[in-house]
Amino acid sequence: MSEMPYGVWGKVLRVDMTQGKVWEEEVDEAILRKYLGGTGLGVKYLFEEVDPKLDWSDPGNILFVGSGPLGGTRVPGSGSISFVAKGAMTNGATSTQANGFFGTYLKFCGYDAIVVRGASSQWKYLYVHDGGAELRDAAHLLGKDTWQTEEAIKEELGYKERTMSVFSIGPAGENRVRFAGIFGDRGHAAAHNGVGAVMGSKKLKAFAVARGTKKVAIFDPQRLSEVSKQIVENAKNWGGGILYNWGTSRVISTAEAGGWLPVKNYLTDLFPEHELFVGDRVRAIFETTNYPCYACASHHYELMKVTEGPYAGYFGKEPEYEQWASWGPQIYQKDPGAALMLANEVDRLGMDTNEASWIVGWVMECYEKGILTREQLDGLDMTWGNVEATLALLRNIAHRRGFGNLLAEGVKRASEQIGGEAPLAIYTGKGNTPRGHDHRGRWVELIDTCVSNTGTLETQMVVREPRLWNMPQPFDPYNPEHVATAEANSKGSMQVSDCLVTCWFQSLNDTDAQTKALNATTGWDMDVEEVKKVGKRAVNIMRLYNLKAGLTPDMEKPSPRYGSQPVDGPNKDKSIAPHWEFMMEKYYELMGWDRKTGMPLPNTIKELGLEDFVKPERSANPG
Repeated sequence: MSEMPYGVWGKVLRVDMTQGKVWEEEVDEAILRKYLGGTGLGVKYLFEEVDPKLDWSDPGNILFVGSGPLGGTRVPGSGSISFVAKGAMTNGATSTQANGFFGTYLKFCGYDAIVVRGASSQWKYLYVHDGGAELRDAAHLLGKDTWQTEEAIKEELGYKERTMSVFSIGPAGENRVRFAGIFGDRGHAAAHNGVGAVMGSKKLKAFAVARGTKKVAIFDPQRLSEVSKQIVENAKNWGGGILYNWGTSRVISTAEAGGWLPVKNYLTDLFPEHELFVGDRVRAIFETTNYPCYACASHHYELMKVTEGPYAGYFGKEPEYEQWASWGPQIYQKDPGAALMLANEVDRLGMDTNEASWIVGWVMECYEKGILTREQLDGLDMTWGNVEATLALLRNIAHRRGFGNLLAEGVKRASEQIGGEAPLAIYTGKGNTPRGHDHRGRWVELIDTCVSNTGTLETQMVVREPRLWNMPQPFDPYNPEHVATAEANSKGSMQVSDCLVTCWFQSLNDTDAQTKALNATTGWDMDVEEVKKVGKRAVNIMRLYNLKAGLTPDMEKPSPRYGSQPVDGPNKDKSIAPHWEFMMEKYYELMGWDRKTGMPLPNTIKELGLEDFVKPERSANPG
């Protein structure tokens, strides 16, 4: 093995849950340069080691969690982490990220990533520290929510706040709810495509990573400091500093004005009470404490206590935009204190807030229309905005009690089993659901959610240098050609951040600045085009894997409600349906994929160096 460059250790921690063994594995520098880390390295492991035909709950599935070459540096948001697995919602590849401290602390312990496979007969948690790692008994942690688990492990091992990062599953993950997530560092979430269910299938309750004492060597500290400062300045200035100062908490009113706020399960786009949930109003009323992630000075993440209304005194994290949208307008609930409580309870139970809210909204509409009865719903009065009934339903789902057992399968599977007017449900043909938006007002994200390889939004239109990714300028969000072009050409931009691994809201997917930071850290001489290829490579590896898993092009479409035309609001005269096939044709063409089979074309394979991934004789190797 060649000598490792600056910024990376070249070490992966391997964990076999079946045998209860933990060991180190070396990774060559050439591999790290080609895939960087995080999502890029994770999807390589997934493709090589997990048979696409296996079910997500099979012990042969892996759960990869990785930092990247910027982890442990002063680059803002570099404490982030990326999880990769065969996901429970789509039964295909997934990549989902969380911010916080985990990525940096893992690097401080001397590892770039962890790869977990197998399934234990007894519940365990993984304790990672300076001297290595060990599996510990977790029987006493069963039934605890994610905050309780974090506190219990820190107390047990003798760590104070911010000296250890704990990411765990709650009751939902223990019970393999398909949309269970992994939560840590006081509510940071890696919640998409059921990674928490995968973790639960392995009987792994938590990752506990101490803040080790190993320091990440930097090739050019002065240059990295300069680039990091520029990234901070860019974040402060972007959009007038809205994300830097407020996170996503001020987006509610913008979304309502643009017709992309989800209201009453897409029954309307009007929510006059939107201003009640806006961040500057809520922060002025509730008690707040800034709780920034590693190497981040923004006010994106706040801890908050409710000070008025029936939930006064409740303490948790400030909801992100998607949580406000989920537990306010989507279920037609108008109390910010109640929304904060529900958002935090979903996190504590360990479920994806988006899928959970689509389910609750669907149940409420079905209840209103007589498709579901109070008796079927275990006595719950699921009228619009009923907070206590919603909380009870969420707990039933997390514990798979009564009707909650069916809902734990996700809204697509539940609605298909109920039948009748099931098209009321919002989902894609692959089984995943949108983020907390009404995508009928965000066509790029509607297409992206349907074609996504990860089971969630796969591209991000917050790209600081749109010309670098050949985005249409100016961009018309309802021009079919502009939409398809933006969707295809921006593919890979988000994955670059997820390979490094850094927070999107700090870097704004500024690939030029990210490349400079990467080279200053590692001493490599990568140019922007090489870095862009890393992101596109990750996208195409997941594509190849998912096709083998049976996620075919005919599944890349929205449910009837998801792809419907709004009945009111600013987009009531806009329908994506007539343009769908044109946009898909254009998207496939620009991606370099065959429209019929979905396969990347030979030129695409060659350009991205993926020849080894399409050899007929290649098969999954469990290692």
